Amino acid sequence: MAELLITEIDGIGEAEYLKVNAELGIDSDGQGDWPDGLISHTAGTNDGGLIVIEIWESREAQEAAMPRLGAAIQKTGLQEKPMRAKWSKLKAQHTTG
Repeated sequence: MAELLITEIDGIGEAEYLKVNAELGIDSDGQGDWPDGLISHTAGTNDGGLIVIEIWESREAQEAAMPRLGAAIQKTGLQEKPMRAKWSKLKAQHTTG
């Protein structure tokens, strides 16, 4: 069963998010080199920072993608920010379109 990951990162805005995505070679329109095992990725900002909601085939698939993400974050020069991450067993998923 797929797993849901909700991550909140304080102090990260749209500009930083797009900078990391450019380094990863992915676009907000869904194009690019998205990691294996990622089923869905949604991100948005609020007054506090960035919220990312993802559906992964497994936690192991997400963990395998982390070195690439970490390298992109480091290359863009972003400082480590306070973060909260919560995993949940996916109970329902619907994609319109």
